[in-house]
Amino acid sequence: MPTAGNLQAGHQIATNGAPGGVAACASCHGAQGEGNAAAGFPRIAGQSAYYLGKQLTAYADGTRQNAVMGPIAKAMSAQQKRDVSAYYAELKGPVLTAPAAPPGAGATRALQLATVGDSAKRVQACSNCHGPGGIGEPPAYPFLAGQHASYLTAAMAAWKNGTRKTDPSGQMPHIAMALSDADIQALSAFFSARPPPPQPAAKDISVPAGSLLKPAEAAGGATQGAPPASR
Repeated sequence: MPTAGNLQAGHQIATNGAPGGVAACASCHGAQGEGNAAAGFPRIAGQSAYYLGKQLTAYADGTRQNAVMGPIAKAMSAQQKRDVSAYYAELKGPVLTAPAAPPGAGATRALQLATVGDSAKRVQACSNCHGPGGIGEPPAYPFLAGQHASYLTAAMAAWKNGTRKTDPSGQMPHIAMALSDADIQALSAFFSARPPPPQPAAKDISVPAGSLLKPAEAAGGATQGAPPASR
């Protein structure tokens, strides 16, 4: 049975990397998991450990293709994936000022797609899976609110061109192919301008060496049950 993620080990990988070609996550995703909008690297602080771990596995097995992440994920052991995923799930990212949503027809269209969808294109509302305002539905569905627009646009392109195949339902590839480039750009701007979801309270990740518990669990908190299928 797989062991839980070790926060101390995850912190080590995030800040210093690991032997065998595992680069430090912070070199692209920032010291606090805030990402880099200019380079298109996503904010990962506060995403669920389940979702992050699934993406690392997908990068490793080629289900999700990326020239940067593929080699890193392939070089990581299953335990290292769990460790770093647990670390970022517990990390309180910095409070960033969201860019202003652009006015006009694009914003109106984005709001429609986010909240209602487009029945003519058989596109369901983003909120059906990603929660109201894009705050996410953890552990399975990631938050979109406060995510960098450059990353969201690139992620939709990956769904569209088939380099990301992590949705067993087939909904995301269908949605990405049904939407126009203008729709995708409008949605990316819309969600990047939304307030990020509430982040977990700041926690001390300096847990004892060998600990497999999250700080909250060590204090008697409950753990989540098995998550549903995700994307």
